[in-house]
Amino acid sequence: MGHDPIEVERVLVELGAVVIGLAVLARLADRIALSPIPLYLLAGLLFGTGGIAAPDFSEEFIELGAEIGVILLLLTLGLEYTADELRTSLRGGVPGGLADLAANATPGALAAVLLGWDAKGVLLLAGVTYISSSGIVSKLLRDLGRLGNRETPTVLSLLVVEDLAMAVYLPITSVVLAGGGADRALRSVLGALALLAVVLYLALRRGQVLSRLLAARSNEALLLGVMGVTLLVAGIAQRMNVSAAVGAFLVGIALSGTVQQRASSLIEPLRDLFAALFFLFFGLQIDPGDLLSSLPAAVVLAVVTAVTKVLVGSWAAGRAGVGPRGRMRAGTALIARGEFSIVIAGLGTAAGVEPEIGSLAAAYVLLLAAGGPVVARSADGLADLWARRRRGGRPARR
Repeated sequence: MGHDPIEVERVLVELGAVVIGLAVLARLADRIALSPIPLYLLAGLLFGTGGIAAPDFSEEFIELGAEIGVILLLLTLGLEYTADELRTSLRGGVPGGLADLAANATPGALAAVLLGWDAKGVLLLAGVTYISSSGIVSKLLRDLGRLGNRETPTVLSLLVVEDLAMAVYLPITSVVLAGGGADRALRSVLGALALLAVVLYLALRRGQVLSRLLAARSNEALLLGVMGVTLLVAGIAQRMNVSAAVGAFLVGIALSGTVQQRASSLIEPLRDLFAALFFLFFGLQIDPGDLLSSLPAAVVLAVVTAVTKVLVGSWAAGRAGVGPRGRMRAGTALIARGEFSIVIAGLGTAAGVEPEIGSLAAAYVLLLAAGGPVVARSADGLADLWARRRRGGRPARR
């Protein structure tokens, strides 16, 4: 194949060691009941640029592995939403979604201005601070047994609106980073909106058609069919200046019924593997020294946007008639940032925009991906503490 056997052998050994290391980190995260994302990022920092050791992976290998990881990650996120959830979210989630955008994108934009970044950096950091981690939040709701709670539809509604907003934000950002003019930006936005409208129509009205085409008794045939369609749509989306990850997310949304459920269970192990590599590879590109210099700004942003997420989630749940404890649970569940924040920062890093964007985003995600679930587990206690301060010692109602 034209490769030095010794070199291939070394890469295979190093890749095997990396995957075993990720397995150890995943077990550790499960033992301490936290998301493994911060641990994967830390591993990348330790063994990447400026770390204690650097695996001899080519840049192309890292980029391809990360791209596949984020495509599978977004595909499975799309598979989590049913057509009914989409209808409900789009019908009643717009006010909460707009409040979420204003409250959480603004701190990132202001921070970028204060740091002296240009308009591209402002756009990127606003996206990094805006969007919650659907993967962490959904896993947290399952782990805490809150899927049936009154506040959970509000949380899911906000997540759906955020993820759909990314279908417009990412192509706009890609064009801006590439230096495209107004005409190209307009074409990209119109293409993204058209693609989003078509897939939403298919998901809400014709989701059974695609599901019937892909349905197969064999798990192997189903997996190959779903993966083939996902990669095809992702490639077409990339050609249209729409993020390949968004294309994968829309494919997940379009599937429904038993095909959706079976595909989710079949792809989940692959998603976990490549998503772990995605976060690891992102960390490999960050110098730990840069991370330390970005830490003060990351801490301030983390505190501010944790508070704004709690306020927005609490307000949105309150509009749905949820009590104080449920409102606090909704707000704290949304604190964690993860996959999309790293994807956005990765776009900036690849385009050479603001050298600090990668390290700042990594530190920011590390803080909130680790701290968010901890705060969410204490939501009832926080609600009771707040109620006692406001009501003279009486506990909050649920």
